[in-house]
Amino acid sequence: MKWQRFTVAILCLAFMMMAGSARAAHPLITDDTGTQGKGKFQLEMTAQYAWDRENIEGVSVKAEAAEATAALSYGIADNVDLVLALPYLWGKAKEDNMTVYDENGFGDAALEVKMRFFEKEGFSLALKPGMIFPTGNDNKGLGAGTLGGHLFLIASREIGAWELHANLGYIRNENDADERKDIWHASVAATWEIMENLKLAANAGIERNPDDQAKYDPAFLIGGIIYSINENIDIDLGVKYGLNKPETDISAMAGLAFRF
Repeated sequence: MKWQRFTVAILCLAFMMMAGSARAAHPLITDDTGTQGKGKFQLEMTAQYAWDRENIEGVSVKAEAAEATAALSYGIADNVDLVLALPYLWGKAKEDNMTVYDENGFGDAALEVKMRFFEKEGFSLALKPGMIFPTGNDNKGLGAGTLGGHLFLIASREIGAWELHANLGYIRNENDADERKDIWHASVAATWEIMENLKLAANAGIERNPDDQAKYDPAFLIGGIIYSINENIDIDLGVKYGLNKPETDISAMAGLAFRF
């Protein structure tokens, strides 16, 4: 049924926004090796609004999705963080201007541990395993309906005003929607401090398509800015652009981070 295709499209939008929920430098999806430090917290609140337009078998399909996520990080040790993230999702799809999907609610929660295990001369490596808990209503397309997980290898390099990051990841996409369960992720990012407390950010990546019938894997490009009000508060804005048809056309992103 066509409406089922549209529901899957909304799911893809939501889950793509959820990817990397514990990223340390929003609006980047690519994570860095930085941690909070023993006994310290960070509360990050992010929002994203995405829209996509397709023509399927002569039918005009318009899809919209929004996400608001709260992620709390705690420094177990100087080089180890525990992170809990919970998103609230909203999705809507229209077929030739007729609404065929309109749902909202909490999505699947993520619990992650980031462990930096190597540091030398500005270069560092970290591992980030995580579990995804089925807290979202899968009958409404807001969650996977079963327990999942992921493992990311993170590399970071500091060169003057530049910070470079790369992620390689495996996602176990357990689901009840007949999607591909083994997903890989690859992405790179950079930030450039153009003046005190202000950084430009860029990010590009690709992830295996959960639709095993798809010919292409979704690829994205992000551009944004990060401004530090002080050493403990950051705000950011970004735009995510789909580089090919499987990726969401465009997304607007914003975030606020408090460290204490």
